[in-house]
Amino acid sequence: MTTFLKEEKEPTWQQLLEEGKNCLLDAGVADAELDAWYLLEAAFPIDRVHFLIDKNRPVNGQILSKSGPVYQEYLEKRAARIPIQHILGNQEFMGLEFTVNENVLIPRQDTEKLVETVLKEHPGRDISILDMCTGSGCIAVSLAVLGSYEKITAADISRAALKVAKKNARRHFLVQKGTVRSESTLLSEMPWKLKMSTYVYSSDSSEGERQSASGEGTKAAVRAREPGIAAVPGVRKRELFLVESDLFSSLDQSDKYDIIVSNPPYIPSSVIDGLEPEVKDHEPRLALDGSGDGLYFYRRLAWQSGAYLKKDGMIYFEIGYDQAAAVWQLLDTAGFCDIEIIKDEPGLDRVVKARWNR
Repeated sequence: MTTFLKEEKEPTWQQLLEEGKNCLLDAGVADAELDAWYLLEAAFPIDRVHFLIDKNRPVNGQILSKSGPVYQEYLEKRAARIPIQHILGNQEFMGLEFTVNENVLIPRQDTEKLVETVLKEHPGRDISILDMCTGSGCIAVSLAVLGSYEKITAADISRAALKVAKKNARRHFLVQKGTVRSESTLLSEMPWKLKMSTYVYSSDSSEGERQSASGEGTKAAVRAREPGIAAVPGVRKRELFLVESDLFSSLDQSDKYDIIVSNPPYIPSSVIDGLEPEVKDHEPRLALDGSGDGLYFYRRLAWQSGAYLKKDGMIYFEIGYDQAAAVWQLLDTAGFCDIEIIKDEPGLDRVVKARWNR
């Protein structure tokens, strides 16, 4: 493995990086140099600018003795093909840092197209959204924070995944810019259901409303935790629900949504064992396996979603690059209209959207 801790002479910063890169190259890691840098940066008190300035200088002995073992541990884990996101515990998505672990699918850049499409096509805030198969909560939380939508429900069959989504919602949703007050309430243990609420200064309120919202009346209401704060000019209440559910099984059919979004498991079962070790050995199969043809969850969602959508409600799915025609047909057969396939930046089919006009 690594040898820098065994040598009498302190290595330079460049030598540390080179040894890390070579360690990962030997293990077959594709982005060996980039991953070695991320691990070096996480283990040692150094950033890119100072590395470039000091790369040929020996590392201070005290720093090496403290941070060297951490770097070596990180390299050994990455050489074992543990995803770097699991080692560092986070992944950026839509400009936000999300906590991730072995219980959730690591957010991919591909999925940003789904979020970007919803944000672009639905600038209004007085709508309700259901995120099915939420996993880490990256879609639901990004929409809640960046779209400021009134109500978002995030559902997943895995309680372990929902616990990760809870951390991410606390990190981003409950502490949004302009937050007056936030709260979290466990509504049910079986099935597990959590409600999060924030009272936030509205960015589109008038200057007078913002001044009123920051006045003594609002401050007193905050201190007293009075529900009347929602009626204060310039303050809007937003809600995020996390629900343990096998698709729609734990949801109330009387609740109708303006939008349903989903990035369901869509990889055919036979394909999973041929994926990179980082995926097949360390990401939850539950979040990957779309059964024999990869379309199992699209079938269920196509047939069941209409009962939970308002008239003219929209559905948005992330899809595999070769699944557009099949998912289009499923939605058409289920009664959806205005079906459209949206490509991602590389030009691959990535999102399918449709309207429920019943």
